[in-house]
Amino acid sequence: MTKLTSQDYMALEDKYGAHNYHPLPVVLERGEGVFMWDVEGNKYYDFLSAYSAVNQGHCHPAIVGAMIDQAKKLTLTSRAFYNNVLGEFEQYATQYFGYDKLLPMNTGAEADETALKLARRWGAKKKGIKNEDIKIICCEGNFHGRTITIISMSNDPDSFANYGPLTPGFIRIPYNDSKALEKVLEEHGKTVAGFLVEPIQGEAGVFVPDEGYLKTCADLCKKHNVLFIADEVQTGLARTGKMLACDHESVRPDILILGKALSGGVLPVSAVLADDDIMLNIKPGEHGSTYGGNPVACKVAMAALQVLKDEKLTEKSEYLGNIFREELSKFNHPMKELVRGKGLLNAIVIKPHKGKTAWDFCLKMKENGLLAKPTHEHIVRFAPPLVITEEQLRECIEIIKKTFKDFE
Repeated sequence: MTKLTSQDYMALEDKYGAHNYHPLPVVLERGEGVFMWDVEGNKYYDFLSAYSAVNQGHCHPAIVGAMIDQAKKLTLTSRAFYNNVLGEFEQYATQYFGYDKLLPMNTGAEADETALKLARRWGAKKKGIKNEDIKIICCEGNFHGRTITIISMSNDPDSFANYGPLTPGFIRIPYNDSKALEKVLEEHGKTVAGFLVEPIQGEAGVFVPDEGYLKTCADLCKKHNVLFIADEVQTGLARTGKMLACDHESVRPDILILGKALSGGVLPVSAVLADDDIMLNIKPGEHGSTYGGNPVACKVAMAALQVLKDEKLTEKSEYLGNIFREELSKFNHPMKELVRGKGLLNAIVIKPHKGKTAWDFCLKMKENGLLAKPTHEHIVRFAPPLVITEEQLRECIEIIKKTFKDFE
């Protein structure tokens, strides 16, 4: 058979697939470590990491090996029966992060939904809020997923427009504004069950809050008997230079949401962690997932978490992130407005230049051998696998600088 080209594969998706994504025009068929190759054999640095799902690098042998070994034995039982791996994973992960209990799911959105249900159930059972009065506080610019309830929290019309009626019970406040949180809690605290926040807003363009914001918010929640819920699906697992982004301010969330790199990008694995007082308000039959806690996912997650520690990826992320921001902050170009981030979760704010935008910038970077993606039209997010070496990172910095110069 004639080998299909990139254009052929893109045409197949366009004809037979839903048009709910606008990918960069590159068709990838192989990945290893920090690199990916397209169907024509062109090699690229990956600076998106599948939105931080591939922190441990593409096809990490320890994670893939764990998946293959378990897949040969038992793949799925559902939760109708026990399996011999789930309890091991739950023990491993709760001790890893310091919580009483773990509830396994598959995707980040499912984990966020689970956290919302836990908070609402806790609000009804423990705080004594009438079910119809329970409120969750969220932030402007948030991105927690794509379900109907989650988009009901969004203020981005691309997420929520024409999907109504939306789910009620949310109060949205400005991000990075603890005074706004304090005001809402003083007015509505008795009916608020939880405050859901991204420690760094990734989809919003790597919006890093002011130092002390998370700690102040956590203290306010404690004062008003409100659960502090951290969505660390993208920011967690060594991405920002700490195991959790909340660790930068020594904040321990009441409910912790994990996903993406929990599997190293091998398959969908997510989890919600909380202590007994919160977790045990959900009883048998009141929440679940057929695939949540499947044996393959559990083995994969344990391997993925172990790689983070064994390869000291938290420390690497902090060290290399400082180099990335320092080198690109002192580089000047009319298109470069701002560099921001923590660890190896960074962004460059792009100013339109001679009619060229962040999308054009990413297309040119692709030509130069580096893959990244714009968000909100004027921001480029940079999140390479954490296994990248300093030499590789510096080579990529030069690629980014060259791309800017290509627009002179």
